[in-house]
Amino acid sequence: MRAAVFSDTHHNTAPMLEALRRCRPDLIIHLGDHDRDTLCIEEEFPDIPLYRVCGNCDFAPIAPLADIVPLGPVKALICHGHSYGVDWGLDRLAYAAEERGCALALFGHTHHAEQQQLGGVQLVNPGTAGKGRRLTWALVEVLDNGGIAVSINEMEE
Repeated sequence: MRAAVFSDTHHNTAPMLEALRRCRPDLIIHLGDHDRDTLCIEEEFPDIPLYRVCGNCDFAPIAPLADIVPLGPVKALICHGHSYGVDWGLDRLAYAAEERGCALALFGHTHHAEQQQLGGVQLVNPGTAGKGRRLTWALVEVLDNGGIAVSINEMEE
């Protein structure tokens, strides 16, 4: 299972769409800011399942604040991150994921790509796909045995 993960597109959808054309994932996840940017994904890739959440810059959002996404044998908590205080640490997010039986937590908000293990949870921030000096996205691959591989990829502007 290959999931393309984007966050913080801020109306700059062209790099995200180009990454999706090249990658052709099994699943697409958008972590907010701006959740309506996913409408172009639905139009161009109607056969690829899409999960989305809203962020702190989403007014009149079309997506929930958080969701649980099945990635093969692994469950992932997806959120923008602001409601878990990710600016000040990832403990609250890791605990929330663990509490829900998730081995993976995907978040955005900080515009900084990172990945780390905290307890039994792998935390991944794909960075910003639309606003900043370095545009990035994450490819999350989940193996049948539950193994998780993550790569952070740069985008073309």
